Amino acid sequence: MKGIKGMERREPSVCPALDVITMGRVGIDLYPTVDGVTLDNVRTFEKSLGGTATNVAIAAARHGLESAVITRVGDDPFGLFVYAELQRVGVNDKFVRTIAGLNTPVAFCEIFPPDDFPLYFYRSPKAPDLRIEAAELDLAAISHARIYWSTGTGLSQEPSRSAHFAAWRARGRKPMTILDLDFRPKFWSSLRSATEVLAEALACVTVAVGNLEECEIAVGERDPYRAADALLDLGVELAIVKQGPAGVLAKTRTETVVVAPHPVEVVNGLGAGDGFGGALCYGLSKEWPLRRTLSFANVAGAIVASRRECSTAMPSTAEVEQTLKKLDNVDR
Repeated sequence: MKGIKGMERREPSVCPALDVITMGRVGIDLYPTVDGVTLDNVRTFEKSLGGTATNVAIAAARHGLESAVITRVGDDPFGLFVYAELQRVGVNDKFVRTIAGLNTPVAFCEIFPPDDFPLYFYRSPKAPDLRIEAAELDLAAISHARIYWSTGTGLSQEPSRSAHFAAWRARGRKPMTILDLDFRPKFWSSLRSATEVLAEALACVTVAVGNLEECEIAVGERDPYRAADALLDLGVELAIVKQGPAGVLAKTRTETVVVAPHPVEVVNGLGAGDGFGGALCYGLSKEWPLRRTLSFANVAGAIVASRRECSTAMPSTAEVEQTLKKLDNVDR
């Protein structure tokens, strides 16, 4: 991979390929239109697409990448909304399927800026996105995609877990096979189970992304440098550790980069990681140097945090570049 030291570059597929394929959660975000109010007192909500894998695909599309998401929805009006909204925001829905008898998941949040955003998931009796089956996957498309992004929550239950491993076997640990650790305790039967499965998953990917808590669950290290080293020891080529107000750390075998946080007035921090992810995909696809890629993704995530929604808040490339230019002028 040109531009990032220590990351091997391999010959691209000769087959036509999507820029980005993500696999995992989709849902409907219902976020209050007012801040500082608990859900029992909220009267109005705004509806948008949600779910980490879906939001990353949307964020990547905002940067001009041809993206698609592998997910499942319920046979209900919210499922219809998912199809329509994906098309509207430019994400290919060819790998989305409807599962009869299940509901499209819904997530509510409370908004208490700058750092308290409780989430309430409604995914019972089972979320359709956890019903993805290995036999249904277009393994050729996954193998040929330039970037393949999956998330830790998709590993929390079967048959989704087996589908994820089937996808990784098809790719054969190609560059830009990314795992967003995306750990949410309520989706797992136990912390021990999560640690074991994530360790197995990390042996299948080349890029790992997670915050301090997620890294601690996956590799038993909360110190960012030791966590990054532990991820590299599992065979990933690029380890990215998000440290909140301390910025972002990225390491390869030969390079270490730390990028300071971009200060914004936080409105809703829930989508910042997904905005970061889509922008990371863009930087990697452009084969930028690691520092430029990380700076671009960091600013993209901060912009999302300054807005109320998630999927509809993803910035364009021009917005991110404009902010970076201003920062560069200030630094001078």
